[in-house]
Amino acid sequence: MRKGLAELGNRNDEGLADEELVEACAAFIKLLAKWNQAWNLTSIRDPLEMVPLHVLDSLTARPFLSGQRILDVGCGAGLPGIPLALAEPAQIPGRHFTLVDATLKKITFVRQAIAELKLRNAQAQHTRIEDYHPVAPFDTVICRAFASLPDFIRSAERLVAPGGQFLAMKGRLPVDELAALPAGWVASAVTPVRIPGVDAERHMVRIGRTGAAPA
Repeated sequence: MRKGLAELGNRNDEGLADEELVEACAAFIKLLAKWNQAWNLTSIRDPLEMVPLHVLDSLTARPFLSGQRILDVGCGAGLPGIPLALAEPAQIPGRHFTLVDATLKKITFVRQAIAELKLRNAQAQHTRIEDYHPVAPFDTVICRAFASLPDFIRSAERLVAPGGQFLAMKGRLPVDELAALPAGWVASAVTPVRIPGVDAERHMVRIGRTGAAPA
C-alpha cells in the first residue's frame, strides 16, 4: 500500500507515503473485510486485493476533484468517497464528502466506517439519488460503478452546482456512452489513469455543462 500511495502522490516531505494515510487506509480495509464476511458488501474478499482495486482505484480520482462539496453517488461500500475523505482533511480545509446509496446495509457500513475512522469531513445518506434533496448543490458529483453516463447525468444533474462537474470512473473508453450524453452536457476531458499494481484499462471522464468554463 505504501508504494501505491506514494505513486499516486500521497507523499510526505521525504517523498515517502504519508504514514497517517497508510494507517487510515489499512484501518478501512480491515473494517471492510470484517463486515464483508457477513454483509457481502463487495465481491472482492481478499484484503490484499482490496488495496489496489478499492483504495488505490478510489484515490486516482483525487487530482480531478473540484470545489469543496463532493457527492459520491451509489457509493456502495464507501468507494470512492471514504478513501478520498481520508486523503483530504489536512490538505483541503472545508472540503466535505456526502456518500449516497439506496442499499441500507451498505450505508450502515459506511456510517460505521465514518464513525470508527473519525472522519469529520464525510457523511452518509440512505436514499435513492432521485429522492435526494440536499440543502445546496455540489461542486463535484462522482460515481465509480453506478450507471451509464447518460443515466448518471439524468439522475443527478439537478445536484450539480453552476460551474460544477460530473466525474465518472470508467474502465474501457465508454465511446457509446459519450455519444449519448443528454443535451446540455459535454465531456470536457477523458483521461487515462493508472492504478498502481493493476493491469487494467481505466479512464476518468469529466463532464460539464455546455458552454461552461472547465472546472
